[in-house]
Amino acid sequence: MSSKVYNSNTACCSIPVVVPDEEYKHKGEYKAYGPFKKAYVVGNPGSDKAIIGIYDIFGYFPQTIQGADIIAESLGAFVVYPDFFDGKPWPNEAFPPRNEEEEKKLQAFFGETANLDDRVAELNETAELLKKEGAKHVGTIGFCWGGKLSTVAATKGKIDAAVAIHPAMLDIKDAENLQVPLAIFPSKDEPLAKYKEIVDEIDKKPFASKNAYKVYPDMHHGWAAARANLKDANNKKAYEDVYGTSVTFFKNAIA
Repeated sequence: MSSKVYNSNTACCSIPVVVPDEEYKHKGEYKAYGPFKKAYVVGNPGSDKAIIGIYDIFGYFPQTIQGADIIAESLGAFVVYPDFFDGKPWPNEAFPPRNEEEEKKLQAFFGETANLDDRVAELNETAELLKKEGAKHVGTIGFCWGGKLSTVAATKGKIDAAVAIHPAMLDIKDAENLQVPLAIFPSKDEPLAKYKEIVDEIDKKPFASKNAYKVYPDMHHGWAAARANLKDANNKKAYEDVYGTSVTFFKNAIA
């Protein structure tokens, strides 16, 4: 059974109206949560569904926060976007690295601030807390580096479904060790041949019918998070589609 690709029109109709980032007013609040000094939380804390959001390396941006609000409202979920980088995200203007020094700093950032083993431990702790507080199902949604973390979390047994949007650094071991349904939504800038191999691997899983895969061939890496340009009609349409499709995936995977 192969991974599903959901109908775009259905997906787009299932989410609130999307507006440019400078016009957006967030619906949640920032507060300490679990192992984190700061997290963006939104939605009904009494919901039986919870989603942990994982931003890209640039941290909190209005485009990402608007996405959190979309998920909370459309899925009826309690949504938590932790500050995994503790206030020290990678500067937007320094990516891609402009010189050798910035390249070294970026590698150090991935090895320390964005260390996957450390961050997945925090994510698992958060998932356990959400279930202790009443959530029956916990999913994750991540972007770029966050897509990698979301996928790694899906191999650890603490969450129930995962979404990876324009994900970075996925490898076949992630697919081989996958324990729960996974949705992968890459842009034109990801290694699509490699990611197709990953999709073929996860299609061997007993939950393959709940997986999802869709390529956004006209979109750049980052179109659904910090680097989304919601004034651009094509970017806005793809942004609406991928969030709507993610909500549909979660409804199918953790309902």
